[in-house]
Amino acid sequence: MADHTRLVTSFTAASTADDVLRGHDLGGVRALVTGASSGIGAETARALTAAGARVTLAVRNTDAGNAVAEAIARATGRARPDVAPLDLADRASVARFVVAWREPLHLLVNNAGVVTGGLARTREGWEWQFATNHLGHFVLATGLRAALAAGAAERGGARVVAVSSTAHMRAGVDFDDLHFTHRAYDPQLAYARSKTANSLFAVEATRRWAGDGIVANAVNPGGVATGLQRNFTPEQRRSLDAAEAAGVFTYKTVAQGAATTMVAAVHPALARAGGRYLDDCQEAYTVPDDAALADHPHGVKRWALDPALAERLWTASAALTRTGPG
Repeated sequence: MADHTRLVTSFTAASTADDVLRGHDLGGVRALVTGASSGIGAETARALTAAGARVTLAVRNTDAGNAVAEAIARATGRARPDVAPLDLADRASVARFVVAWREPLHLLVNNAGVVTGGLARTREGWEWQFATNHLGHFVLATGLRAALAAGAAERGGARVVAVSSTAHMRAGVDFDDLHFTHRAYDPQLAYARSKTANSLFAVEATRRWAGDGIVANAVNPGGVATGLQRNFTPEQRRSLDAAEAAGVFTYKTVAQGAATTMVAAVHPALARAGGRYLDDCQEAYTVPDDAALADHPHGVKRWALDPALAERLWTASAALTRTGPG
């Protein structure tokens, strides 16, 4: 775990994506943002485009994606982002996307995420949140590794941003029951596991890929009201309201929510540094696994940064998805 100086920036919870990108010219940068048809993903794509990057919106609903792309072009005066279909819960969809990608990639933002109100499974029988939030992004990123390596060779480095959540504080990955086949289903617990997995992915991806100039970092965007909450049950809404009341988070705008993603995407100190977890535009401080969320709303638990757990998750994910070692 952390054996480095913790990154502290001049930005705060109130900073926006544009604030972080001010002064950065991303001309020549090829960026891919998943889940970019609304919310934080759309704002991430807009801000990157405004700074000069050529952006692809990878989305389930291409009609919504095209509407966002048109709005971004109008708002920024830049080239219209590309739009491509991607369903992270469908391995065939991810495979088609990877095969179709034929150019160097400099920035991959694994932003898409789902929340379910009850148990849902993919055709493989995988729990839906873990399958979408982690496994889909795992297959996408490993499939695009060569493109990221090519991007790193072009520009002296490539970056992956994995969007995690404060929810990771609620649960580590249960390797004995990844898909809730042995215990009663709890959607909040399932979501928490998937967000811990996002952080562990960044740890292991950096270990495996840093030699190619690729680094990955996890970010917590904070509390932002988006379509992610559309499927909340009354119990989930009560839990969210209680967390807000306890001071675990205060709501941000989507522009503020995308700011921490931008820190991971462009901050010079992270050009060669990965496996970190950022919160409110800073690197989060590490807390024990038994620490209470209410006491450490801006911390990161050890189970989300543990190198041994990260390697174990990578191995399990590769076996499940029948991908190569990455």
